[in-house]
Amino acid sequence: MSLVVSDTTPLNYLILIGAVEVLPRMFGKILVPRAVIHEMSHPKAPRAVALWAENPPQWVEIRCPIVDLHLELGAGENEAISLVVELSDAALLVDDKKARLVAEQRGVLAFGTINILDLADELGLLDFEESVTRLSETTFHIEKAVLDAALKKVRSRNAMGD
Repeated sequence: MSLVVSDTTPLNYLILIGAVEVLPRMFGKILVPRAVIHEMSHPKAPRAVALWAENPPQWVEIRCPIVDLHLELGAGENEAISLVVELSDAALLVDDKKARLVAEQRGVLAFGTINILDLADELGLLDFEESVTRLSETTFHIEKAVLDAALKKVRSRNAMGD
């Protein structure tokens, strides 16, 4: 995978827990559609997220899709999936279950915030359990079984490395 496109929620929560800087270390440049920046700038967005969206770091490239797939999703998810479908060998950062399913039905490799934190932990860029604790202090929602499975995987991997 050479390109990564992000939807709103992974960026939002990585900013809120102070872990957004793992993205360029893991993936290099991140493509972010204009609709995602717009959602992050919404008046109800957390201040840290809105400030980040006002002046994204250099590793963010704002890029809109050429063709809008008009998916029955939010504007950010629609643009992110439309863009990733246009690109060859690209992955999508997205948390919404319906959006992930729509992307995967189009052959797109999709990662959520928990996947990102897991990979970052595996690469030694952050501590998964500390990050999940910080994430639990936000409005992030995840099924308990999914989180428990991720914690078990990370603990097993980390125990093997000791």
